[in-house]
Amino acid sequence: MKFSDGYWRMRPGVRPLYPAEVHDVTVEPGALTVYAPTKKITHRGDTLNLPLLTVRCTAPAPDVVAVRIGHFLGTRPRLPEFSLATDPETEVRVTDGVDFATITSGALSARFHRGDDWRLEFVADGRVLTASGRKSMAALDTDDGSYVREQLGLAVGEAVYGLGERFGPLVKNGQVVDVWNADGGTSSEQAYKNVPFYLTNRGYGVFVNHPGQVSFEVGSEVVSRVSFSVAGQSMEYLVVYGPTPREILRKYTALTGRPALPPAWSFGLWLSTSFTTSYDEETVNKFVDGMADREIPLSVFHFDCFWMREFHWSDFQWDQRVFPDPAGMLKQLKERGLRICVWINPYIAQRSALFEEGMRHGYLVRTADGDVWQWDLWQAGMALVDFTNPQARRWYAGKLRALLELGVDTFKTDFGERIPTEVVWHDGADPERMHNYYTQLYNQVVFELLTEHRGEGEAVLFARSATVGGQRFPVHWGGDSESTFESMAESLRGGLSLAMSGFGFWSHDIGGFEGRPHPAVFKRWVPFGLLSSHSRLHGSQSYRVPWEFDEEAVDVLRTFTRLKARLMPYLFGQAVVAQREGMPVMRPMVAEFPDDPAVTHLERQYLLGDSLLVAPVFSAEGDTSYYVPAGVWTDLITGERIEGPRWVRETVGFDRVPLLVRPGTVLPLGAVEDRPDYPYADGVTLAVHELPDGAEVTVRVPTPRGGEAARFVVTRAGATVTATRVAGGPAPWRVHLVGSGAPVALDAEVESWTGTL
Repeated sequence: MKFSDGYWRMRPGVRPLYPAEVHDVTVEPGALTVYAPTKKITHRGDTLNLPLLTVRCTAPAPDVVAVRIGHFLGTRPRLPEFSLATDPETEVRVTDGVDFATITSGALSARFHRGDDWRLEFVADGRVLTASGRKSMAALDTDDGSYVREQLGLAVGEAVYGLGERFGPLVKNGQVVDVWNADGGTSSEQAYKNVPFYLTNRGYGVFVNHPGQVSFEVGSEVVSRVSFSVAGQSMEYLVVYGPTPREILRKYTALTGRPALPPAWSFGLWLSTSFTTSYDEETVNKFVDGMADREIPLSVFHFDCFWMREFHWSDFQWDQRVFPDPAGMLKQLKERGLRICVWINPYIAQRSALFEEGMRHGYLVRTADGDVWQWDLWQAGMALVDFTNPQARRWYAGKLRALLELGVDTFKTDFGERIPTEVVWHDGADPERMHNYYTQLYNQVVFELLTEHRGEGEAVLFARSATVGGQRFPVHWGGDSESTFESMAESLRGGLSLAMSGFGFWSHDIGGFEGRPHPAVFKRWVPFGLLSSHSRLHGSQSYRVPWEFDEEAVDVLRTFTRLKARLMPYLFGQAVVAQREGMPVMRPMVAEFPDDPAVTHLERQYLLGDSLLVAPVFSAEGDTSYYVPAGVWTDLITGERIEGPRWVRETVGFDRVPLLVRPGTVLPLGAVEDRPDYPYADGVTLAVHELPDGAEVTVRVPTPRGGEAARFVVTRAGATVTATRVAGGPAPWRVHLVGSGAPVALDAEVESWTGTL
């Protein structure tokens, strides 16, 4: 939201109040409060008829400083609030000196200048990360209401990332971002998953602690500043010091939550009925048989909206016209080793049997005059479940529990973005704040039910909407994309943007959702989809089984589905890292190589975990280019060695995607390729890639539940490489010195092996 009219003027109807100086300071244990009049005080008469801004700083965690700006402090507390895991053991130092008033948490300090000009600086390791200077912080009275704004400086070359799943350029500089959840597809400035958190390549992140609408001007109102504002009389933001992107995300997710570990089976291939296509039990069996006949491993079958009868969404009742025996059908699918997912949303259509029940018990959101809120978008006369009501949460969960008892394993929690503001919530929540926050309650109810029913480590969603903390309830997918190369690229940008917002797991509709993809689009999208944390075939008006396109599409899908299964010892290990440390499985290059200026704007390639570089191909012809950082990287598919730093241009077939292994990696590869959940340590191959002399690498192979199945230490001394199993076993294993011969098979009893490069 812009308040200024160029450099000199404000927009009509805007009356700003800027802090002019530090007039007084209060030092408390763990807190620093600065009182800042809006003009400089030269004599006591100046204190009359003068607004005073209050700036209170605290330290909720090490290397984190929270800043709360307030004008009128008499406003009542408003719900909801983000749930933050603060650290009460944080060591905080507060000082008030001649030149500065300072609060320090870990390596990060916020210091207020006591000089003639207002200035708040954030300092770490001897350098200023960013600062709020003259006419940056403000309380603004406008013809449309009151706002609080802050502006933090951008240095030359500083790039901004994050702010949720956004489908425009990965680097947010120059963009206007309104944090307001919307059902806008992947081709607009709107977003399903809005997160008021950004990080930059100068070693810090900023989280605006407001669940409602937050407006960001990222170098777009003042080109050398990031502006952010909220409606009302106060605003809190937190500065998080890294200095690396990994450390920033680790500390941010320690506050807002880290993802649960999805079950290993969820990393396999999901196949959907698609949306408005015609399907019944015969269609489902034909699809499942077709995948098996073509030896394409399938893990999850998803029933989209029309598993329920039209005009009845949601009543959670199978449409008996097309699924006359759902219990028998699900039993047969599960006997074939499949998990079952069904589509749900939090809306109750007027024809649903649940509408009258929910209205009678007060489980549906109401208007100010006490009526049930309704409209005709999506479902005729639909209402909205009020998840602020504990009884409504139990009621909704109870309906889903019956499906779990029938044999359903997981839910696609669709929608949750179009939340009205002209309503009254059961717990008195502020409607503006509930608009974005609603999705958190919705997904939490479903995820906690799955955990309760299936057990810890077995819960997973396929969710579309999210806000801060939504990363705790994986997995999220990118929403409604078109079936084009352009939309494939915008989907990737959205996923990388969401990763830099603290989300560990992400997926997308392979081939795109809207429209029927050209066979070339489908075949190029398949490796991108299978080299994501989660992989789903899903469309709108057309099916996504590969034989709908051509036989080569079948081969491509088979190849990459089986490759992903072999990668599971590595991928699931990276999933454990995401759960424990908050580092996303998929991440932009800058997250791993922040000191390489060549990666700052890279958005057509990414890292899958710490050690795999993936460069999807966005053309039918296969012409592609990608950047390789320093070192000798190895193409996992072809074995070609590529020395960076440099750009590579090449033409690849549909059976290939540039997939490079980072130098110094010992990549654990599984012995199974027909399912994602298996004993990863049994027959594991340790593929040693360009291990430098003197290196020692520890490889932890997980169990399918996230524990440690085996641990190996691989070292190099000169031309000699030694691999030792230091934990786990006995189980057969192999070592492959990539580029120096074939893999060497080792018996289960062998604990150590030595080879020569």
